[in-house]
Amino acid sequence: MTETTIDPPATPDSAVGTVEYQSIWSYLRELEFRQGFLVVDGVRTRYAEAGSPDKPHAILLHGTGGHWETFAANLAALSEHYHCVAVDLVGNGFSDKPDYDYEIAVYVRQIVAVMDRFGMDKAHFIGMSLGAWVSAAVAVQHPARVNTLILMSPAGLVATASNMARIRAERTAAVENPTWESIHKVFEHLIADESRRLPDLIALRQAIYRREDTRTTIEHLLILQDAAARDRNLIPEEKWANITAPTMIVASGKDHGEYQSTARTVARLIPNSEIFEMADVRHWPHFEDPDSFNPAALAFLAKSAQADE
Repeated sequence: MTETTIDPPATPDSAVGTVEYQSIWSYLRELEFRQGFLVVDGVRTRYAEAGSPDKPHAILLHGTGGHWETFAANLAALSEHYHCVAVDLVGNGFSDKPDYDYEIAVYVRQIVAVMDRFGMDKAHFIGMSLGAWVSAAVAVQHPARVNTLILMSPAGLVATASNMARIRAERTAAVENPTWESIHKVFEHLIADESRRLPDLIALRQAIYRREDTRTTIEHLLILQDAAARDRNLIPEEKWANITAPTMIVASGKDHGEYQSTARTVARLIPNSEIFEMADVRHWPHFEDPDSFNPAALAFLAKSAQADE
């Protein structure tokens, strides 16, 4: 097993002020929440739940190879007003990794089953990257189950060979050799600000990538980086245009061009949509700058609720 060396946190210096050590527990330590596992669609599914179940429901979905902790910086703010369930998608995080390809229909079945288990007739969907793709697919296939959409760094409209090759190469290398350095390299493409690439996140991803079931199923996880599979799973423009749920699309100014282009095209296609610009962040806008994202998301959800009254 590879030894991991972590530099100690910075110490206070009277000349420059106190540098605070950052951890996901800075966001979670005063939050009342629970982590659990439930079996849906035959998959043992890991989730985090926060907020009273009698509040409006919200489903939070991470990106490829992710886990619910990507929403650690958002759960406290959102759960004041919403019953939040953040899910480790099948084949991702610490959920089961069965021996079949994880295409969009697999994820949609899992999330609809999660909603059923929690008694959610409808929910707000907050998704990033793959999670945005799955959220949009639920809105297309099960429109009555979706109140609103918040889509960050959305995928699912187009696919370029270069981006698919990059994702496949990065994730395969990190799983085959899950050193601190290889995992950190993945986060360079997710978070622009080095100080926000928290050791907690790198250690979590390293623990996932060191699992035997991750190594043996990585090709199932990366099936959507295969050109033929990607093409048959993409949501065509006319179906994006049929989404009726009010939608907020986050445009991350330092993200890869494919995601910026998709964000703006999706905003043009979905009739009841708006763009929220976040110029200084990359692929995880909600985590990199929660002080901007959280109030914007809450304002959008409140405005949509008022429009329904």
